[in-house]
Amino acid sequence: MADKITLTVTADELEMLCDALEVDLEGYVEAAKEARGNNAREDVETFKDAALNIQKLLTRLRDLLPED
Repeated sequence: MADKITLTVTADELEMLCDALEVDLEGYVEAAKEARGNNAREDVETFKDAALNIQKLLTRLRDLLPED
């Protein structure tokens, strides 16, 4: 299991982190599509796994955002 850390951020900073992760997620989804088109199965799995992990983290972080 990974070591846990505690980090204090503002709601605005958390929103910025979520925005950055969304962009990163989109990049991995696109990379998986390109790899699929190139029949690079191993790369497809790598990019899909990365996208899934980013999505999980993004979901956890969004749950921490205060509702407007």
